[in-house]
Amino acid sequence: MVIVKPNLTPLLKDMGLTQMDLSDKSGVPQGTISRFDKNSRHEANHLFSIAKALGVTIEELFIVEHEE
Repeated sequence: MVIVKPNLTPLLKDMGLTQMDLSDKSGVPQGTISRFDKNSRHEANHLFSIAKALGVTIEELFIVEHEE
């Protein structure tokens, strides 16, 4: 089984960015960014916009754990 957990908050902290900074860079509303780590579903266009603005891959926006 694969468990996928959002990893946006730690990425922003490591990069010294706020949610508003990311909103400005990505064009994704700050409210959407605020809910990112709480949601189990994400809009594809938001994923691509956020990843591009941060200079990371979409995979890096998440923590993937494998359970047997």
